[in-house]
Amino acid sequence: MGVRDLVALPKAHLHVHLESAVRASTLAELAARYGVVVPGVPEGGFSGFREFADRGSVVRSCLREPEDFARVAREFCADAAADGVRYAEVTFSAGSHGERLGSGDEPLAAVVAGLAEGSAEHDVVTRLILDHSRRRSVGRLAAMVEWASRFPEVVAVGVAGDEAFPLAPFASVLAQARAAGLRMVHHAGEMAGPESVVEAVRVGLADRIGHGIRADASVVAELRERGVAVEVCPSSNVVLGLVAGLGVHPLPGLMAAGVAVSVNLDVPDVVGTSLSGEFGRLRARWGWSDEVVAGLSVAAVEASFAPVGVKERVRGEIAGWLASG
Repeated sequence: MGVRDLVALPKAHLHVHLESAVRASTLAELAARYGVVVPGVPEGGFSGFREFADRGSVVRSCLREPEDFARVAREFCADAAADGVRYAEVTFSAGSHGERLGSGDEPLAAVVAGLAEGSAEHDVVTRLILDHSRRRSVGRLAAMVEWASRFPEVVAVGVAGDEAFPLAPFASVLAQARAAGLRMVHHAGEMAGPESVVEAVRVGLADRIGHGIRADASVVAELRERGVAVEVCPSSNVVLGLVAGLGVHPLPGLMAAGVAVSVNLDVPDVVGTSLSGEFGRLRARWGWSDEVVAGLSVAAVEASFAPVGVKERVRGEIAGWLASG
């Protein structure tokens, strides 16, 4: 059984939505300022994805001015660093905010500025992933890809949301984004079956899969052979009612099958814990040793789009954590 301090474990966080990482105090302040009533997280979990998505829309409506976006980005860096996160790839719905506010890439520019300031102050390296709803237009994704070209901090784009909507309409834009040097990270296998994971890899050119917990044996083999990592978010899956409980979560099976997996929060405000807390939950549930925990942290670093020097540094820090105590 592991004994080392999980906050002190150097970590990479690859699947976390900025809008779901807003501090409760900040959200309350912004909601009061703009006259928005934000629903709480149901004690027994959400009744379905729609209820969860509707609450997320209300939260996003509390972000209106450039300083709102910059503030939550700065605070994200402070909170991540305090939890031992050394590197984070933050998912941000730039197209949704730009369209909602009629301000183009202004919210993205504000987030980039906030992350830069917060990263410098708190010694954490951050990059951005821009996500696009499957239910929205191809044109909006194309605009977002064009915005990404203006900001080197954006390392990837991805298609998310209701997996009943196919990726095929976005294939040409995604191919153009790949040709421009962007990586691909799509949500798949969260609500829909293994076919959505296959589509993300073959049609969406995925470098990583967000969630992927519905992958069956044949899909697992393809992920392993192609070296496509999976961003697993156990507590999120449970709270959203997608998995009955941690005891039946597919994570151990994916690990045993040799798939590269990382542990992530997805929606911190909903799961109600930090990344260290999530590792603690999983360590307690499955009796993980510190070696297993360190291995998962290294896997996240390896699956990241971090610069080589950052990867080397964080790997060394993880080894130092494991050598301590």
